[in-house]
Amino acid sequence: MTKKIRIGGACGYWGDAADYATAQLLDGDDVDYLVYDYLAEITLSIMARARSKDASGGYASDFISTVMGPSLKKIADKGVKILSNAGGVNPKACAEKLREAIKAQGLSLKVGVVTGDDLLNKADEFSSRSVTEMFSGAPFPVSQKIASINAYLGAFPIARTLGEGADIVITGRVVDSALTLAAAIHEFDWARDDWDRLAGGSLAGHIIECGAQATGGNFTDWDAIAGSIAAVGYPIAKIDPDGAFEISKPDNTGGVVSFGSVGEQMLYEIGDPAAYILPDVVCDFTDVTIKETRNGAVCVSGAKGRPAPDAYKVSATFEDGWRGGAVFFYYGEDAANRGRAFAQAGIDRARARLGALNAPDYEETLVEIVGDESHYGDYRQTSETREVAVKVAARHADARAVGLLLKDLVGVGLSAPPGLCGFAGGRPKPSPVVRLFSFLAPKSGAPIEIEIDDAVIAYGVDEGAPLDARSTPRAAAPISDISGEMVSVPLAKLAFARSGDKGDKANIGVLPRRKEYAPYIGAVLTEREVEKRFAHFLRGEVSRYYMPGTGAFNFVLDKVLGGGGVASLRNDPQGKGYAQLLLQAPVHVPVKMAEGLK
Repeated sequence: MTKKIRIGGACGYWGDAADYATAQLLDGDDVDYLVYDYLAEITLSIMARARSKDASGGYASDFISTVMGPSLKKIADKGVKILSNAGGVNPKACAEKLREAIKAQGLSLKVGVVTGDDLLNKADEFSSRSVTEMFSGAPFPVSQKIASINAYLGAFPIARTLGEGADIVITGRVVDSALTLAAAIHEFDWARDDWDRLAGGSLAGHIIECGAQATGGNFTDWDAIAGSIAAVGYPIAKIDPDGAFEISKPDNTGGVVSFGSVGEQMLYEIGDPAAYILPDVVCDFTDVTIKETRNGAVCVSGAKGRPAPDAYKVSATFEDGWRGGAVFFYYGEDAANRGRAFAQAGIDRARARLGALNAPDYEETLVEIVGDESHYGDYRQTSETREVAVKVAARHADARAVGLLLKDLVGVGLSAPPGLCGFAGGRPKPSPVVRLFSFLAPKSGAPIEIEIDDAVIAYGVDEGAPLDARSTPRAAAPISDISGEMVSVPLAKLAFARSGDKGDKANIGVLPRRKEYAPYIGAVLTEREVEKRFAHFLRGEVSRYYMPGTGAFNFVLDKVLGGGGVASLRNDPQGKGYAQLLLQAPVHVPVKMAEGLK
């Protein structure tokens, strides 16, 4: 079979410039599919609250109004198929609104819907079964506080919907990469036991699921493309029947497609690269290779797969009190200490008021300074700065207590050290703390339904076997020659790096610019060294994984994000900047090697 399919990644999160990406991908190189990923755990809780206020809400409404609406005619004319999880917690309502837009334009596109991920009605059942959190072991939350419960469905129901004639498929919560994998399953007729092909298709989906992050966004070498960011190109995966694929972007667009940009995205937000568990396949990316094949394109191959698990990962979100914070600015000599004194005064006054009311203390308060390198912990190079941003935040079971702190931070302004300023505007308000609770549930408990233009098609449940998550640790190659003079260079000279989050875990992927650098990087970046560099954030352990195909390392830091997402009071609750902290680490290399570095 020589057929290949081209899939454009047009959206990476709710808020991405999906309208811009859609127009670019439709006007540029011909694509067969466009995929749109809108969902994160916090997104589902926001959509769930919207649905509770309006039964017809709970989906990404801008997907209809600003993305699909203006493009439907061109989508129909070009025969491009659309796959999106914009349905959120109400995919049927999203699909119905889309059908209305299609009808209003006199088009005949068929809209399919995949449901079965929403398990909110099983909250009491999960509680009675004493379900525990898969990472912390915490008990199932009180059902009255739960905002959403959604299983991560796979690609086969989406592929089936395409097979039944759908031009556009709307889903609720599915694995991000499943949108791309579904197109490949449909086009190439991949079977459930085509493990290596399924792993390759999943990796293609993982590369393009975050849109421009594969084409220069969040990229270590950002300065080389800074002038073209506004016109960044969105990724296109050209997938082969055997699961290998090429990543490119439309001609005459900004950004970059390179070994570094695609390799960074491969490492983004994965755990054990030899056991990346998805509902359709357990992937092994350790021997994946990435090669620049022509100007502006790279070829990715070598993914391996094992049988799909018989359980879904399920994410519940639940309300757990309130949080709030405000950002102020200080400038002048000793700005950081002035800012800390001001912040502490506001906290102390608010605490005194709570005490006078016999109210409980804050569950957590946090003062973070941006500008004095305190985010580097013991590895800061200076603490003397004349201008800083001061973030003060707190968490409490009662919204009024959080509001009290926000009020008192303003109230101590005239008694604070000099140099305090801020952008004029209204006082911030308390917001709900939404925590993530992840667990496994049997696939048999999540019956899936397919609907195409109001016609219901029986599907049943997805298949799987007891989880095979075995992983043989791969050791980095030892340094072959340690003779001669060695010098120290920053890791950034030797590697690309990218970081992200999974709940309260963060991962930092480190990709050597050349494979021969890997032994030197591995000799320095041990688990212990990473623990030391993140000791001021870390409350758990660090695990290191090696990927011989590229020479890459993946570090997983447990309990490092202060709860993660909106449960965290941190400036960086998703660990997006952690790679930047690590890139300053010194690595010892031979003098000759150092002389050849850019």
